[in-house]
Amino acid sequence: MFVVDTSVVVNGRITELIRNGEVTGTVVVPNAVIAEIEHQANRGNEIGFAGFSVLRELREFEKEGKIKLELKGKRPTHLEIERAKIGEIDAIIRKLAQDEGATLITGDRVQHEVAVIEGINTMYLKAREVPKEVPFERFFTPDTMSVHLKENTIPLAKTGKPGNVLVKKIGNMKMTTAEMRDMAKDIVEVSKRNIEYYFEIDKRGAMVIQMGQYRVVIAKPPFSDGFEITIVRPITKLSFEDYSMSEKMKERLRKRAVGVIVCGPPGSGKSTFATALAEYYYSQGAVVKTLESPRDLQVIDEITQYAPLEGSFEKTCEILLLVRPDYSIFDEMRKSDDFSVYADMRLAGIGLVGVVHANAPIDAIQRFIARVELGMIPQLIDTIIFIEDGAIGKALELTFVVRVPTGMFEEDLSRPVIEVRDFETGALEYEIYKFGEETVVFPVKERKAEERGNAGRSEEKLKRVISKLATHPFEVEVRGRKAVVYLDPTDVPLIIGRKGKRIAQIEKETGTRIDIKEI
Repeated sequence: MFVVDTSVVVNGRITELIRNGEVTGTVVVPNAVIAEIEHQANRGNEIGFAGFSVLRELREFEKEGKIKLELKGKRPTHLEIERAKIGEIDAIIRKLAQDEGATLITGDRVQHEVAVIEGINTMYLKAREVPKEVPFERFFTPDTMSVHLKENTIPLAKTGKPGNVLVKKIGNMKMTTAEMRDMAKDIVEVSKRNIEYYFEIDKRGAMVIQMGQYRVVIAKPPFSDGFEITIVRPITKLSFEDYSMSEKMKERLRKRAVGVIVCGPPGSGKSTFATALAEYYYSQGAVVKTLESPRDLQVIDEITQYAPLEGSFEKTCEILLLVRPDYSIFDEMRKSDDFSVYADMRLAGIGLVGVVHANAPIDAIQRFIARVELGMIPQLIDTIIFIEDGAIGKALELTFVVRVPTGMFEEDLSRPVIEVRDFETGALEYEIYKFGEETVVFPVKERKAEERGNAGRSEEKLKRVISKLATHPFEVEVRGRKAVVYLDPTDVPLIIGRKGKRIAQIEKETGTRIDIKEI
């Protein structure tokens, strides 16, 4: 007689043992197992439906005469089901196996160890690599980046590479709800039985599984309006040397860059570049770790990939500081807590490469504003690399100065300013500073172009007005909304006028503040 626990039902291992003739006679399924599977199905978890499929298969085996199937034992209370994670359900299953004098079949190591201590015969099934083909591989070709499946629609695939992506239909048959559910069940069963696969997220209506190189996202009501499965895989792996970049950038990444942000739109190749950078740092003798959720960077085995510890990257950071890596790759930074963890690790002296979604390089800095102190940003970020169509696009660097911001003229307006410059040319592109309670991200390049146009128009207007009054040659120099007019000493009173009324009228007419100086 055999008693099965939940682990070998949801992963389907019990059916494999029966087919192979390793388990015969009476197979007892505890009512506690059925209750737990039912609870998971009611929550919308695919594990529950996978369990139902295995239980139906056990009933078919009984009809074929391969086993005798019995349902026994007490049904757990709601409280015991809720406390399943601390062993309440397992205890009920062990008690039934002991009372029946049966062999307990389990894939749970803790369950096995406790059963041995209690003197219960057990058959422990260790997780192992499963050679079974994953159920969605038939949709993939060598150049397929992702496959998108949804009930009552024709499957779609994205093919090509970043910068040259084509979306096309796979066949002409719509996926039925039954086909979608069967595929989700197969994915869950294979993942439960493979030590290389990870359940990254398992929520009501949503599940994310990392199956080797494949990232699988399963969504269904109430989270989504229909049953949907999305499978993404990287099709390109590049080394650091494969990227076209200047010697200046190579030197920066080799020696000076310790606070790097890699940014770009979705699907641009950010993670591919981060992977190449991680393996390059490792090849230079550095200890490299990654922080990922889900863990889908295709790095070499020597680089350890960390997930959120107990759902928190803050706790992962505590462990990471004890491990003391030289560099860490923080993939897919999105939440405010992610940026706080990045700041803590950077200030602790760890070299960091953060990966951020952004449509422009400056947008990556915007993600930090309001999440960390403005004055800390240049200490956290020294280099921003924008990835576009799989290649390195624009790069920015940050410096911290105290001066009068562009467009202001009074010396008492000096303040701390973060200068954002083009890495290759050194041209100033943005200034970031506090103005009152507001944080200003000022596009210097656009402003200077606008000022040049305005200056030309203002200079012409001033020359026309003053030429009507001055009796000697004069010069006009426009600086933004301020102008200096150089006059012959005899013309100064004519331009200023009685009690400064004429110069005030000229300023009002031209919209320019005027300083008068003698030639």
